[in-house]
Amino acid sequence: MTSKENNPTQGNRIHWMDNLRTIIIFLVVLYHVGGVYEAAGLWGWFWIVDDPATITWVGILGIVFDIIVMPAIFFIAGYLIPASLKNKTGWEFLKGKFKRLMVPWVIAVLTLIPLYKVIFLYSRGLPQEHWSTYFHITNPNSQNWLWFLPVLFVFSMIYLLLSKANIRIPNISLKGAVWGAFIIGFVYSFSIGGILGFRSWTLTPLIDFENERLLVYFMAFLLGSLCFQQNVFAEKPQSKMLYTIVNAIAWIPITIHIFARLFPFFYLEGFEITPLYRLVWWLSFHLSLLCLLYLMIETFRRYFDKTGRIWSELNRNSYGVYIIHVIVIGVFGTLLLNLSLPAVVKYLMLIVSTYVVSNLIVSGYRSLVQTVKSSRSKSISRAMNVR
Repeated sequence: MTSKENNPTQGNRIHWMDNLRTIIIFLVVLYHVGGVYEAAGLWGWFWIVDDPATITWVGILGIVFDIIVMPAIFFIAGYLIPASLKNKTGWEFLKGKFKRLMVPWVIAVLTLIPLYKVIFLYSRGLPQEHWSTYFHITNPNSQNWLWFLPVLFVFSMIYLLLSKANIRIPNISLKGAVWGAFIIGFVYSFSIGGILGFRSWTLTPLIDFENERLLVYFMAFLLGSLCFQQNVFAEKPQSKMLYTIVNAIAWIPITIHIFARLFPFFYLEGFEITPLYRLVWWLSFHLSLLCLLYLMIETFRRYFDKTGRIWSELNRNSYGVYIIHVIVIGVFGTLLLNLSLPAVVKYLMLIVSTYVVSNLIVSGYRSLVQTVKSSRSKSISRAMNVR
């Protein structure tokens, strides 16, 4: 950031981006809570809890979340990575990212993934199985929601290699980069899924990724780093014309993509996935992503560039909430299974309980760590004074 006048933040924090990341994590929670109550039956075979009470519109809402949440997270991560690498050696950067991403991943796949299967079986009234089947290496769902951490680690390593090799992002305007990312992303997704047929996920013990979207996520990551390098967010936006236009037309590609996703359910027998269908699917997806990413960034830059006690606490918790929230969904979703309540009431209760309890757990953990560190420092200080 060039100056405090141009960027009203305290210290090095960009408040609107911190707030955006927190809201994106909240949308991830909404998306995963929706999996408990979605009506199409697409989640029931693998999701942690499958409630027979369903809500039709939850699946439609999930389609919109599926478009935007992960690209937005990768964009923010990309924006932050140049500052993370600055004034560090490659080894220091590598150690920092490994500690930040891979250590929590290792702990989570050895603890949360087994817990996931315990809850999965218990919520369905099924018997527990041999302990060796509870780990992600033997789990057919592999890493589940934790896939993001190894993928971001790989993206960070690629960025490091490009930086050390002095291979920089070309001197290109932001507009050119955005349209380039849109065109390349669309061609990639359509080619991988629509022409070559490499659809769905690649699951391995170390890294999981969605075949049609991997390059899309990496380009969102690079686009974020380009925005940092060009100091795009140094000043608040002035004109609202483009913002107003995109707000007015974004519903068009989003609606087309929703219909493309739902269309096969109208023809359960005899529906053929043709190249034209895949073309409409991915073109509407990328147009929707372009509109939604722009609107989210601009909305938070204009109206949510602020901080406060609640924002600050939620922002600090967001990473931890992402890691643990699915298990919290499983616990409360199981408790709600046998309650004779309308599905929409249980849906709202599960959202609130998951998000609140996840934040309380993360806040409590941070306070405990801080207390332990403080006690250790005092002990060392007293020991030094005795000497």
